[in-house]
Amino acid sequence: MLSIDPASISERDNYKFLIGSIIPRPIAFVTTKSKEGVINGAPFSYFNIVSSNPPMISLSIQRASGKRKDTARNIIESKEFVVHIVDEQNVKKINKTAASLPPNQSEIDLASLTTVESVKIAVPGVKEAKIRMECLLEHSLELDGLDTPGCDLIIGKIVQFHIESDIYENGRIDPRGLAAVSRLAGNNYAKIGEIFEIERPK
Repeated sequence: MLSIDPASISERDNYKFLIGSIIPRPIAFVTTKSKEGVINGAPFSYFNIVSSNPPMISLSIQRASGKRKDTARNIIESKEFVVHIVDEQNVKKINKTAASLPPNQSEIDLASLTTVESVKIAVPGVKEAKIRMECLLEHSLELDGLDTPGCDLIIGKIVQFHIESDIYENGRIDPRGLAAVSRLAGNNYAKIGEIFEIERPK
């Protein structure tokens, strides 16, 4: 087995080890609004649950050469954002939003996504997602990189869930109906695949 000190290799090699090892990763499609009113949309696979009481999620938004991305800047300035679950039906459109656009252009328009008003926040969501979560910023943390700030860690509190009725029954979400996709390394994605059950010990 290889044994490697992450401090002895490049940032790129660390990145490759992480995205190749920690799989599959759920994908959050995040909408935000700039001070100028531009609706930004971008996918992130450094995303997960933090807490169910209160309901909170985390996003880690990597910087490029120390520069904060539009999504992180908008969240920190407005304190609001919407998280959507990426699924088999919307993944091709969502993939288009990963393009690098200037802050005054909307990825929502580029991907021909349909905005829908939120209930409790000013940032809209997108209609194409089966699940979306309106969030308020709870915490943001700037994490140091080797030479410059490396990323912005965002923790959001969910203040409103929106779940397509067809995939919701008896208090549970149907994983087959949701058909969420996940990120692997490179350009690869994965579907849910085989589902199996193991009883947890008491």
